[in-house]
Order: sequence, then C-alpha cells, then structure tokens
Amino acid sequence: VDPSLNHDDCMKALENAGMYLILDLMVPKHSIVRNNPEYDINIWNNVRSTIDAFERYPNTLGFFVGNEVTNDNKTTVASGYVKALLRDTKNYIASTSSRKIPVGYANNDDPDIRLQIQSYFNCGKDEERIDFFGINLYEWCGVSTTYKTSGYAERTKDIASYSIPVFLSEFGCNLVTPRTFPEVKSILGPDMTDNWSGGIVYEWSQEDNNYGLVQVKPDNTVSLLPDYTNLKTVLSNLHPTGVKMNAFKETRPISTCPAITPTWEPSEKLAPTPSSAACDCMMSSLSCVASDQAVAATESIGTLLNTVCGMTSCDDISSNGKTGVYGKYSFCSPAQKLSYMYNTYYTNIGKKAAATCNFNGMAKLQVAAKSSDQGCSSAKDTPNLESKPGKPNAGDQVKGDSFMVALAVLLGVSVLAL
Repeated sequence: VDPSLNHDDCMKALENAGMYLILDLMVPKHSIVRNNPEYDINIWNNVRSTIDAFERYPNTLGFFVGNEVTNDNKTTVASGYVKALLRDTKNYIASTSSRKIPVGYANNDDPDIRLQIQSYFNCGKDEERIDFFGINLYEWCGVSTTYKTSGYAERTKDIASYSIPVFLSEFGCNLVTPRTFPEVKSILGPDMTDNWSGGIVYEWSQEDNNYGLVQVKPDNTVSLLPDYTNLKTVLSNLHPTGVKMNAFKETRPISTCPAITPTWEPSEKLAPTPSSAACDCMMSSLSCVASDQAVAATESIGTLLNTVCGMTSCDDISSNGKTGVYGKYSFCSPAQKLSYMYNTYYTNIGKKAAATCNFNGMAKLQVAAKSSDQGCSSAKDTPNLESKPGKPNAGDQVKGDSFMVALAVLLGVSVLAL
C-alpha cells in the first residue's frame, strides 16, 4: 500500500462486510533484501507511515513485519534485521497507538530452517517476539492427498506447543487444477482447529502464476473462476467450533532461541533503531557531500560507495548481522552514507583540499552547520503525534485481547476478501 494515500473507502467497505485486514508492512522499494540485508531509515520511515495510516481503523487486525524474507539456510542473517524491525514496530505501536495491534511474520516451508525460524521469532524479550505466526504451506495438492500424507499432520506436530496463534498465511497448491480445496476440511475441522487458527487462501485475483479465485477484467469488473466456486462450496458446508477467550486457560512457554550454526547465523545482537535525527545531524556536520547528480543516480550509489570504501574505511556506515557489529551510521540512507564517506576521505586523506571533494562530479563542497558530528549518532526520533490521523472512537476499537476471536472471524468467514 501507499501510506500517503487515503484508504477510508476501502477500509469502510471491508468493515461493512465484517472483514478484518492483516497488512504486510514491506513494499518493494522499502524492504529488507534477503541476500544483502540492511535496515535503514527509508524502510523504517515507510513502516511508521504505514502504521500511522492504518492503526486508526478498527478493523485493522494486525501487521506482518515480513513475508519469507529468509527462505533458505543461506539467507538466515536477514532474519536478524527483520527481528530488529519487529522490535521497533511493536515499540512504535505501543507508544503511539490507542490500542494494541498484533504484529506477526509469515514464513515459507523450507525443511532446513522451518523450526529455527519458528523458534527465533518467538524467543527473547517480549518486544522482540511476534504476536502471531503465519506459515505458507503448499504441501496438500489434489484430492488424492490426505491430511497425513500431505505433511499437514507433521506441521501440526511442529506447532502443537507453540505459545502464540499460528495460521496458514498462504495455502492452496495448484499443481492439480481446478482446485477443489480438500485441505479446508482439515484446516477448519477436528484435524487442526485445536492447534491452528485457520488459513488464508492464495490468492484473490488471477495473475500469471494461476492462483486466482477471480479474474479482474480491464474494465474493473470481476468474474468468478472455478476455484472460487469450489472454495465457496467447501466453506459453506463447514461450521468450525472455536474457543472463547475466557475459556482458554492454558499457559505455554515461549520458545528457546535456536543455536548459532553454519546454517543459522543471525547474531543475538540486533541492528539499532534507525534515526532520521541522527542522520540529519551527521549531514549538517559535513563539508564534502554527494552532489545532486550522485543523489539522483540512486541505482549507482552502491557502485559509488564501493569505490570510496576501497579508498578509506567504511566501518561507520556498515552493518554485519552475522557478527552483530553495526556502524554508528549504518542505518542512514544510501545517499547520506555516500556523503559521510566522501567527507571522511576529504577530511582524512584529502587534507581538505578542494580538489579531493569532486569524485568526477559526484561530490561537492558545502558550508557545514556543525563543527563535528559529536553526539549525532545518539540522536533519537520522537513520534510526531500531532500529525497522525484522528483516532476512532473508543467504542469502535478492537480490544487487544480480542485477537483470537477476530482472527477466527477473519479466517472462518472472510478469507475470500483478502
């Protein structure tokens, strides 16, 4: 979603239909990249803006802080950055929202690391643990598969003692089409309702991967596909029995953090919270900064950074989620990092000679407002509560302890809308 736009009409339409929204906070331009993970102010500022835009709606049920970011045993370091974002998201909601909104993570079904991820996001401090866990599961394909032969029974054993709600954040294998969704009888029946909180069918509108329930036409009209009708038929014959919140008395322990191994590498030390105040303060202390031409060439900034980092140490702007070492400006934007490194070279190696602040037109001189960056790295952002959209009336808000009830409504009744 674009948090700068108004979403009132959409959210009201969902509310009128009794539907709740779980929203992924990541977008393509501002997301943690699994193969080269970083967590910077661009990601964090977009996440905060999205929370601000949606926390006021009473039918915002929860937020995903990531979806399949780590998807194999070679990208596990990325999970550390996701967990840092999770920490900051939960703290931000706690400090700015009038109600508690759950935050979760959606995981793929990689057999090498599924249990490590499951434990990792449910271990440690409360502020670093997810409130719900989603599993994207495509192991049940066609009517010849059963609950036991599909792998669903084994996945149920995996989460049987998990301390937080778990649901299928994606399901609906399409190796056999049209899909008849035999797995729904287990998901919303005795096989799974003691351990799972339902599931979300992938996906609503048809794309090239052929998972759609409906076809959205160029004129924005919608036609129903066979998968839609088949799913509706299965759902109409099911009447899942839930558990009332005040009847659930069991207390389960949180998970133990997985051990660091060659195939599970994220450091226990998480990346710091990005701070625009710190980066802006640092920028005001620089005499040599990236030129307008360099800032505009966003796709080339990585190459420019590699060049200057070959000439002087870039430790102050680097982060390493495997060793847990994070430079004091590791969370600044790429353009700000480039400016910092140009100034470092200009000051330390170039001896403040004007010619050394050029880099083929990619750097320029400016008058620094501060004599040094002392104290900048510890500057923190403060939430601008005055600029946030108006809160819903207290009577319209979903209570924090209604999560399980609302999730049951979402997954048992309104799955098609999402």
